[in-house]
Amino acid sequence: MAEFVFEIGTEEMPARFVPKLAAELKQLFRASLEEAMIGFESVDTYATPRRITAHVVGIAAKQRSEEETVTGPPVRIAFDEDGNLTKAGQGFAKTQGVAEDQLYKLETGKGEYLAATKTVGGGDTFDILPALCSKALDGLSFPKRMRWGDYDLLFGRPVRWLLALLDDKVVEFTLENLTSGRTTRGHRVMGPGPFEVASAADYFRIMQEDCKVVIDPEKRKNLIVEEGNRLASEAGGSIVWKDGLLDEVANLVEYPVPILGDIGEMYLELPREVLLTSMQSHQKSFGVQKDDGSLLPHFLTTLNIEPRDRALVKKGWERVLKARLEDARFFWEADIKTDFEHWLAKLDKVVFLGPLGSMGDKTRRLEKVCGWVADELGDSKDVLPGDIDRFARAGRLSKADLVSEMVNEFDSLQGLMGGIYARRAGKGDIVADAVAEQYLPAGPETPVPSTLPGAVLSMADKADTLAGCFGIKKVPTGANDPYALRRCALGICRIIMEHGLDLDLEQLLRHAQAAYSEDVKWKVTQEESLEMLLDFFAQRLRAMFTGQGFATRVVDAAIGAGYSDIHTLKARLEALSRFSESEGFEQAVLTFKRAANIIRKQGEEAGQELTGGFDLDMLEDDAEKALAERMEESAPRFEQLWADGDFDGLFGQLAELRPSVDAFFDNVMVMCEDSSLRANRLNLLKALVDRLGRLADFNALQV
Repeated sequence: MAEFVFEIGTEEMPARFVPKLAAELKQLFRASLEEAMIGFESVDTYATPRRITAHVVGIAAKQRSEEETVTGPPVRIAFDEDGNLTKAGQGFAKTQGVAEDQLYKLETGKGEYLAATKTVGGGDTFDILPALCSKALDGLSFPKRMRWGDYDLLFGRPVRWLLALLDDKVVEFTLENLTSGRTTRGHRVMGPGPFEVASAADYFRIMQEDCKVVIDPEKRKNLIVEEGNRLASEAGGSIVWKDGLLDEVANLVEYPVPILGDIGEMYLELPREVLLTSMQSHQKSFGVQKDDGSLLPHFLTTLNIEPRDRALVKKGWERVLKARLEDARFFWEADIKTDFEHWLAKLDKVVFLGPLGSMGDKTRRLEKVCGWVADELGDSKDVLPGDIDRFARAGRLSKADLVSEMVNEFDSLQGLMGGIYARRAGKGDIVADAVAEQYLPAGPETPVPSTLPGAVLSMADKADTLAGCFGIKKVPTGANDPYALRRCALGICRIIMEHGLDLDLEQLLRHAQAAYSEDVKWKVTQEESLEMLLDFFAQRLRAMFTGQGFATRVVDAAIGAGYSDIHTLKARLEALSRFSESEGFEQAVLTFKRAANIIRKQGEEAGQELTGGFDLDMLEDDAEKALAERMEESAPRFEQLWADGDFDGLFGQLAELRPSVDAFFDNVMVMCEDSSLRANRLNLLKALVDRLGRLADFNALQV
């Protein structure tokens, strides 16, 4: 078994390109080797800002050989009347590369055909690899491609060299003006090269010893973390690690050298969020904190070189960061002298979205919606009557920090700074918590607001945006969603479920619509907009739940029974999913679907109004009397189980009802000639279907 190394050397790639390229090259190379029938033990890939490398261990010297049966034209076309091959038969033999006397007749389900058995594969891996390398290069994707010189090749950055070695032999292929060889280059300063690589087995040693390149991104991350933790510990603290930034830093360097810098004590007066943002966003550096979470006057940065004079380099980094911190301190001091009312007045000159008014208008709407939501949640979430005005005030102050000096410079701090300023101005915890968490969740992987005020304001904000955009027909189409409306809808759903909020989705959206002034010119009526919005939420819920692993039919059945109460929907879905795995589920579904189908055909489609109210005195058959009795007896328990949220118990009650329903269908003629008796029996079934319909839409369950 041999060893193969393929390296693509480039100009420096953006950090966000690097990890994706390594994963993509691995997938491409594995797929290509398998398709080419070349055996291997493992494929690993590595990437730095200047190179992407594939390393194949235990690669077979030859392709696998396989016999393949190939069918050609029908026998009646392949042979003439004298039994000789026609031009069609001869062409088939030539195309397949087999002698004519090796052809034979093969009986298939569609008739008798000319066939041949041929051997495929068996070629030398060395001869096949050039094409696989070219294919891998062509298959790599980039967020942005570029062309350089007079070349037609499009790539993420200019390609400067290609190395391809199968053991000690060069796998030669060309790319524009480049020909692959055994030459690599190292770190631009510490080991520029070029270096000759005698064999694939020498590649990693040369990378480490001569090129001074840490080729494995995980190893680069570990080096940064280990050295960073050591330096921070010596300074009496620990690093404020941020995973996304750590990944970025590790992919900005080929030879990571962490160093600890210092900042002036006076800057520690700035809020923690401001200091960390200044370090992380602009300098790609990490903060250092004490055990209690307060920051120390230090920062950790990562060099891409072992400097001759660390003190000099450290001083340079400190000088650059100091300039950023001076800006932040200036903005902070300017903002804390400004009154919220001044910012609110400025919001009236900031456009929210075309016909929907200004940001000032939006905050007035949020004031109304937050007040309604807080009042609605009052008893269930222990919101005191006196606090409802504070929830509403949070809505009014929610966007004030957008016109602050700090957020104008550091836009990632919107909301967070508003919360800090609100707390400092004595607006209270409800307002401060709400404003700080209003933009959560920012995506499917980010947390929802941790506090109830944050949850209320976040829902109000998202509902306002949804109601406005749908009203002026700014709705998502395909993958296009410029106003992140899908994220808004999912955010509301997640907040309701994770906080266990007893909140009606339809009512929330109606209040969001009602908060808009009469001056807004809608493109659709409010009822049409609401219908579209509810359907939009149903689609988002369906996608979310199926993405979590719930069966599609179960999700459709749960949503079909209603989804305005999202918290209850999640509990119903989970119970229905468990019920669907129980013995007798399919028979129960068929029984209850039969009842629903009768009601649909004989009620809605036949134009007969059914109320679900039935007369016990009109029941004649023992089976219908028994069903009615079971319905009457179980009704109080059903309502109690529903109030307790015991949906497993409710589905268990369906199992108890099923024998009576089966007996009813076996012994009772529903569509009898007596119209009064028929209507009474249909209403009995209607009462059953209405009760079941609160749990699931059984017609959506295909069994």
